[in-house]
Amino acid sequence: MTASEIRQQFLDFFASKGHQIVPSAPIVIKNDPTLMFTNAGMNQFKDFFLGNKVPASKRVVDTQKCLRVSGKHNDLEEVGIDTYHHTMFEMLGNWSFGDYFKKEAIAWSWELLTEVYKIPKEKLYVTVFQGDASENLPKDEEAYNFWKQHIAEDRILLGNKKDNFWEMGDTGPCGPCSEIHVDCRPEEEKKLVDGKTLVNADHPQVIEIWNNVFMQFNRLKDRSLEPLPAQHVDTGMGLERLIRVMQNKTSNYDTDLFMGTIHATEGLSGKKYAGTDDKKDVAFRVIADHIRAISFTIADGQLPSNTGAGYVIRRILRRAVRYYFSFLDVKKPLLHDLVPVLAAQFSHVFPELQQQADFVKKVIFEEENNFLRTLDSGIRRIEDFIQNATTKAVDGRTAFELYDTYGFPYDLTSLIASENGFSMDLEGFNAAMKEQKDRSRAATELDMGDWVVLDETPDSIFIGYEQLEGTTKLLKYRTVKAKGKEQFQLVLGQTPFYAESGGQVGDTGTLHFGEEMIHVTDTKKENNLTIHFADKLPAQPTATVKAVVAKEKRRDTERHHSATHLLHAALRKVLGTHVAQKGSLVNAENLRFDFSHFAKVTDEEMAQIEAIVNEKIRQNIPVVIRELPKDEALKLGAMALFGEKYGDTVRVVVMDPAYSVELCGGTHIGSTGELGQFKFVSEGAVAAGVRRVEAVTGAKAEAFVNEQLQQLKAIKAILKSPKEAAKAIETLMQDKASLEKQLEVLELEKVRQLAATLRNQAQQINGVNFLGQVVTVSNAEGLKQLSFQLKNEIPDHVLLFVANVGGKASVALTIDEKLVAEKGWEAPKIIKELVAPLIKGGGGGQKTFATAGGQETDKLQQVIAAVKAMI
Repeated sequence: MTASEIRQQFLDFFASKGHQIVPSAPIVIKNDPTLMFTNAGMNQFKDFFLGNKVPASKRVVDTQKCLRVSGKHNDLEEVGIDTYHHTMFEMLGNWSFGDYFKKEAIAWSWELLTEVYKIPKEKLYVTVFQGDASENLPKDEEAYNFWKQHIAEDRILLGNKKDNFWEMGDTGPCGPCSEIHVDCRPEEEKKLVDGKTLVNADHPQVIEIWNNVFMQFNRLKDRSLEPLPAQHVDTGMGLERLIRVMQNKTSNYDTDLFMGTIHATEGLSGKKYAGTDDKKDVAFRVIADHIRAISFTIADGQLPSNTGAGYVIRRILRRAVRYYFSFLDVKKPLLHDLVPVLAAQFSHVFPELQQQADFVKKVIFEEENNFLRTLDSGIRRIEDFIQNATTKAVDGRTAFELYDTYGFPYDLTSLIASENGFSMDLEGFNAAMKEQKDRSRAATELDMGDWVVLDETPDSIFIGYEQLEGTTKLLKYRTVKAKGKEQFQLVLGQTPFYAESGGQVGDTGTLHFGEEMIHVTDTKKENNLTIHFADKLPAQPTATVKAVVAKEKRRDTERHHSATHLLHAALRKVLGTHVAQKGSLVNAENLRFDFSHFAKVTDEEMAQIEAIVNEKIRQNIPVVIRELPKDEALKLGAMALFGEKYGDTVRVVVMDPAYSVELCGGTHIGSTGELGQFKFVSEGAVAAGVRRVEAVTGAKAEAFVNEQLQQLKAIKAILKSPKEAAKAIETLMQDKASLEKQLEVLELEKVRQLAATLRNQAQQINGVNFLGQVVTVSNAEGLKQLSFQLKNEIPDHVLLFVANVGGKASVALTIDEKLVAEKGWEAPKIIKELVAPLIKGGGGGQKTFATAGGQETDKLQQVIAAVKAMI
């Protein structure tokens, strides 16, 4: 069976058991502050387990794209080294929300594996929770007894809390679990060692294949457990491992799920994959795994960057580049050429990659190119360090600086060091890494208190499409500590406050608990909950609440949101249908819109787009909002955003059916005429293949235009040329350039004359010709020119020229290459240690030439004395 057939058979089996097949959620998490990425199949169903939302179907089945590269579930450093860990993987899962429980889950998993997939029963072991006295949790006798109906009792193993008790996080739903393991070893090995001794022992051929989680409890902040109001089943089976078992392979990477990518990499690298443990074959596995994680995450809307989720993706990409650079001897971008292979392979199950293949390929290519340049400069930096080192060791701080500042991996630093006979200070590197992680954790860590529940109503109702105030009650509240400050979070029974989503910022306003007024500073979503961030907790939490949204701020935000829809359509009309939204920010002040496009938007194109949007505003088109089944909305031509999870019923915003039809949950104006005016403020690049425009509407646009006109008026007044300001400025710039050239010639002549005067004034000190002088020049470049003119005329030189340039101290230090080699003097080091402290400044440069600048112009003679004393 192929990978596609195995996946489909799982879905079909559970559909035959009354399960609804649902699509994978995006791999990028939008409304959960505790997660960056979907790291388990249950993430998209979290609200059902928490009781925040009622599922449309009590039984569902799916295959979910998952990513595990950070936090508790971090497999990154194992990937490629072994045969079964992955960053991105597919989690097959069947789910029961308060419906069936242990009996059916166990029976069906056994039926599927042994009767449908026909895995020999003698290959399988199961584990059951043995209990935990410290938490007063008994052995899971129920699961044990159900398993006895299907498998020999000596193949039912007891597992501890670490292996057989599943928790969503530090708090939340949890419960005992029952794993199914498969022994893939050859028969002769099985005779030598009993398979049950290898279960959960990290044996590469005795692997966990499926986990049945029985959610029975809710973990509170104080670590205590309380029973959930309903019992749920959450199962997960790694598709990659299942395929390996079904195709009788010893490695996940030897299956058809990965071999297409590996064969393509062979063609690109000229190397052959042998499936061994050497670094070359590890590189093939790393690439085959990492290209999936990178591609699917970018397709779901997360671009590589220097922070947060974007940094995780950049780190995965750079790990793949480093492997092909070091071990496949490929020195040019390779990963981007694998995107079409991957897109075609998954087009029937995850079509979003095929639909964006060109865009994803472009982003990856630019990232590879940039990092290959970094690798090149990093290697030069290491070689420079080794060449000038006084001991045969690379200290941990240097290794960490290379990693942190230049993205240069520790193991590559270690490899280059060992090739040159240098040792590595791993302990020092780890200490520096820990310090950084501690700083990062302190800056981002959330300390969430338990909810104080006043009412068990499952979720709050949003009434903010129709009204901006309403009377309601407080359902629950909690205190959260973030970055050392307290936040107060409230959940209401119904709310007019829009929670930040789809680029639109959350509403602000007030909550009135009787006579007490509480300010709402922000509104956000946490899974399906609408969280109101308040400046304090109410004195009387059970009092009736009047919720009032800040109306003007909402209206200005709505204008900018509606403008993004008009803008999106205009961009596609002028630039092409390849344009797709890649991010947006909509608030009361302006709008920011990111979109896929591979070139700068020209001034002519910007003017054309702006004209189209303003024409639509003048037409005063009614903004029609309808709720439709998703399939019907898509047939109407509604644009859906990649990386968004839509329900079966969607909200469709129409601004002329022939112009703009989009799926959108945000709030909008009644007609386009309410925008008044649309004006671009800026255009630029934010990432490879992604452009960003910023614009304003309404009164903000009017203010922006007036400000520009005032500036133009002031310029005309200064130029005394009210009719042709542009021409006057052009003439002024030409005159300026001409004068600067004349001045440059005069300055150079002045430097030549100064050099001639100073040529014979060097003092010989301990075999060194030292020339230290306070000089008069108009800029720092004059010091550099003076130094360069004299360095070839004075042997064994140390030249130090200092000047007061525009009220600031300026210094240039030149050292003969012979003295650098013989005495170990380096200009940047002398600048840093002797010069910079005196002038209260800083500087740097190369070993033979460095410059500095500082505040203390009265210390110039002291600078000369300090360097002279050193000699």
